[in-house]
Amino acid sequence: MSDQKFIPTDCCSSPGLLTVEQAIEQILSQAVPIVETEMVDILDGLNRILAEDLSSGIDVPGYDNSAMDGYAVRSSDCQNSENELPVTQRISAGHMGTVLEPGSAARIFTGAPIPEGADAVVMQEMCERNNEGEQNDTVKINTVVSCGANVRLAGEDIAKGSTVLNVGKRLRAQDLGLLASVGLSSFKVKQKLKVATFFTGDEIIAPGQPLAPGQIYNSNRYTLCGLLQAMDCEIIDLGIVPDTLEATLDVLKKAAASADLVITSGGVSVGEEDYVRIALEKLGELSMWRIAMKPGKPVAFGKVGDTLFMGLPGNPVSVFVTFLLFARALILKLQGADDVLLKPVSVIADFDWSAVKRQEYLRVRLSHSDGRAVAELYPHQGSGVLSSASWADGLVVVSLNQSISKGDNVQFLAFNGLL
Repeated sequence: MSDQKFIPTDCCSSPGLLTVEQAIEQILSQAVPIVETEMVDILDGLNRILAEDLSSGIDVPGYDNSAMDGYAVRSSDCQNSENELPVTQRISAGHMGTVLEPGSAARIFTGAPIPEGADAVVMQEMCERNNEGEQNDTVKINTVVSCGANVRLAGEDIAKGSTVLNVGKRLRAQDLGLLASVGLSSFKVKQKLKVATFFTGDEIIAPGQPLAPGQIYNSNRYTLCGLLQAMDCEIIDLGIVPDTLEATLDVLKKAAASADLVITSGGVSVGEEDYVRIALEKLGELSMWRIAMKPGKPVAFGKVGDTLFMGLPGNPVSVFVTFLLFARALILKLQGADDVLLKPVSVIADFDWSAVKRQEYLRVRLSHSDGRAVAELYPHQGSGVLSSASWADGLVVVSLNQSISKGDNVQFLAFNGLL
């Protein structure tokens, strides 16, 4: 499967709407990475962004060692298929042997240092041990041995002085293990990005309260905060805001004063009570609004003072999808990450889909058939059907005017690769 970086390249026929590509480019062009840094312990490093190149002060491994359990030998003593050598020592991991004399062998275990004089290890499956533990203890080597066989050389993995990880790297569990392997216990990272959120709508209430007629539970708060937590942001949650312009202006001022980025959901469309977009235009600037995509056409982007603002749609699936496409890239760039663009893979469609006039993002689940990844479509693709996002593994991208037939190759964005 391809890991080629991806920004959709469709052209939009709807006047006044940006393509997804244009929207991503415009958003990223205004994102300046934060400069503040801090030192963290390696145990607190997961998902943090490196603020410096990190180099190794040691070779890894630090000494020539055995790649398997077997016998350390001089290869010159094992140039026919039947060599019987006395076993003169036993070397386990963490212990040093003595000089291996010509014409002898050392019992050795995986990771143990190669004794001076030895230049190869013979796997134990190719040997026959005789009289183990006795004075005439020997091993029969049933193979011809080449110099360097089954020996891991000092510095083979990492050479002393080499760069281990570069600035801008978002640290994963395996990266922390790599840093530990060279003895690094702390390092400099970018400070956590402060993201303020608030949610508009007189109809939304917190889970746990009884629903009155016309009310709904505020699922967007938990989707958005969960996504921000996954991206290791410091969240400033300002709660639910009444549907008035005064209340929206007040909370937007407070959010912008306390955060590096403000993200909201709802209130960015054209309704009479969609006050977020109006408040943004009064307090700052709106540089982007509508995008030729489904779900999620109304996505507001701009600034309040020096603080960037992104207003996501109010529909639950639209919040989720637009965050992955736009907010994710913006946050990564603000955090100083070196890799912010989406990476699709090719999978097989197990469904038909008619040509569309806006770029669509379909919720699908992968299965495997005959060694191929196959995308199964969730039956209800409405922007209010949050169960589709919970059920799915990722999104299939349907470009403008593209139709899909069962068996076609399609572009797939995996959720576990995005966060």
